[in-house]
Amino acid sequence: MNKDENMKSSYDVTDLTSLEKLEPVRVRPGMYIGSTGSKGLHHCIWEVLDNAIDEISNGYGDKATVILNKDKSVTIIDNGRGIPTGIHPVKKKSGVEMVYTELHTGGKFDNKNYKTSGGLHGVGAAVVNALSEWLEVEVYQNGHVYRQRFEYAYDKSLKKMMPGTPVTELEIVGKSNETGTKVTFLPDKKVFTTTEFKWEVIDERLQELSFQNKGITLILIDNRKDEPVEKTYHSERGLLDFIDYLNESKTVLHQQPILFEGEREVNGLFLYAEVCVQFTDSSTEYIASYVNNIPTTEAGTHESGFKTGMTRAFKEWAKKLNIIKEKDKEFEGDDLREGMTAIVRIKLSNPIFEGQTKTKLGNNEAYTMMNDLSYTKFSEWIEDNKEVASGIITNAVEAAARREKIRKINEAEKKKIGKGAAPLAGKIAVCTMKDPEYCEFIIVEGDSAGGSAKQARDRRFQTIMPSKGKIMNTEKQKLENVLASEELKIFNAAIGTGVLDNYNEKDLRYNKIIIMSDADVDGYHIRTLWMTYIYRYMRPLITNGHLYMALPPLYKVYKQTKKGDIVQYAYSDEELEKVKKAVGKGALIQRYKGLGEMNPDQLWETTLNPETRTLQQVTIEDASKAEKMISLLMGDVVEPRKNYMYKYAEF
Repeated sequence: MNKDENMKSSYDVTDLTSLEKLEPVRVRPGMYIGSTGSKGLHHCIWEVLDNAIDEISNGYGDKATVILNKDKSVTIIDNGRGIPTGIHPVKKKSGVEMVYTELHTGGKFDNKNYKTSGGLHGVGAAVVNALSEWLEVEVYQNGHVYRQRFEYAYDKSLKKMMPGTPVTELEIVGKSNETGTKVTFLPDKKVFTTTEFKWEVIDERLQELSFQNKGITLILIDNRKDEPVEKTYHSERGLLDFIDYLNESKTVLHQQPILFEGEREVNGLFLYAEVCVQFTDSSTEYIASYVNNIPTTEAGTHESGFKTGMTRAFKEWAKKLNIIKEKDKEFEGDDLREGMTAIVRIKLSNPIFEGQTKTKLGNNEAYTMMNDLSYTKFSEWIEDNKEVASGIITNAVEAAARREKIRKINEAEKKKIGKGAAPLAGKIAVCTMKDPEYCEFIIVEGDSAGGSAKQARDRRFQTIMPSKGKIMNTEKQKLENVLASEELKIFNAAIGTGVLDNYNEKDLRYNKIIIMSDADVDGYHIRTLWMTYIYRYMRPLITNGHLYMALPPLYKVYKQTKKGDIVQYAYSDEELEKVKKAVGKGALIQRYKGLGEMNPDQLWETTLNPETRTLQQVTIEDASKAEKMISLLMGDVVEPRKNYMYKYAEF
């Protein structure tokens, strides 16, 4: 067998690469912060802020401040005990240097310092240091102000440039009677695709943290503009304020939310849980779950235990209250939770998460505790609130009947397809490739633009679905009406995943789902309607990064010259001015009123060609904010929407 001449025939110890100190973080940042985009950038703030909240949660301090600085750095200050400044007897380094330069250093590996902590792995501070151009720590302790600076700099011992290198010793730079820690860091633009912190993302996280930790004060200051902006977060009612916030745009079925808490020790593990539940007339459920203040967007054992215990309690009482007879078919948990808003938060001393980004809890003890606690507390609540509980159970029974009806409709549809009456024939232009990784499904507003798009597309990998106009507002419709919609049936059959609990990512036929609409009010409304449907019925398309918005240009700027035509496109009024200057004197401007005005060549060049188009990925930076906004913008309750429009809309 011939070997490539450039390929070594032997494999020995000299081929092994050893990454030293903080290099592993720099080489594989996604393993530690999830991504190097906006989400990962903000995750750096959460890692440092989690440490501050851990101090507060465990009884040390009551205030934390986040400051966005003009130089694109960020400062986080707390009034906790401060990172230990003493010299470690074995390492001969200060506690500050150990915490910021070693991946598994911290006070969270036993339960002596923290009963519970969000900063799980003891790597958060060091990871942020590794991904920063520079980081500076100030500690207020023992009547002194201590300071140390780290940079991406030359390491004398390793004789190479290294991330998070101490460029000063831990020095005493002043006096103070305060205690706490101040951390300032500048994210490295060589690591992150964006280093622009978003006010709204941080604002939402601080709002949630204040709800979860009643009585504490959080402050956000933005110094990046000429006029600094400051906002303070404080909640005295905790989860009761949180559920009011989430349900502001929904019609609630009972004014007083169900609120309970409890603590247990399971297998030597300390657990504390707090739950707040309120039922609404919505057709979908929403659960915001947290572990040690961290949003667990992929749920986990605590959420599963909550659901099981709650369903068990309601099923037992359904029979006690004679709403369901022994022989009747029971409702399921999904039926019970239709329209439910819940906040489930748990604190435990040794959380086991799946991955550093902490989005799914794995502790079996959390399931045991939440199952037992939910069953007990819901049983007590039902006994004291039989009338409200009976209404909730009746709704669940009706939801179960609807679900069964929908199941029969779906089975009938499948049989039709099996007999050859495929719902897609003639309604969408399907691509020839079968590999989902390379295929795109493009929803195009209007038959005219849809016709152009069918001509313009690359038929190998682009499928086109012309959308006749505005689909129904699924936020205001019952489940059976949504699933009976002809246009949504076509979309569902084409995508292949199924909806709600039947969603299966393995059956997804397209890696990119792209919504292509005009850049006007109607176009934005069409986008919003589609996003609402996908958020409610196929949410993993968003959370797994499959949903995009096409951004067609607003203007074509062109000029005829002897050497040929110069053509450029502008996607906003601001960009138009730059493009006009670039094209030069004599530039002609065409304003596109809609996609239907473009011929196939223009549509391909501006909006369909992967080499030249602009796509905007739809993400959920914060699930609770997305939930609130969908309800506010698309729901039945008018007053909150009117207030929002008066505050933010540009008339």
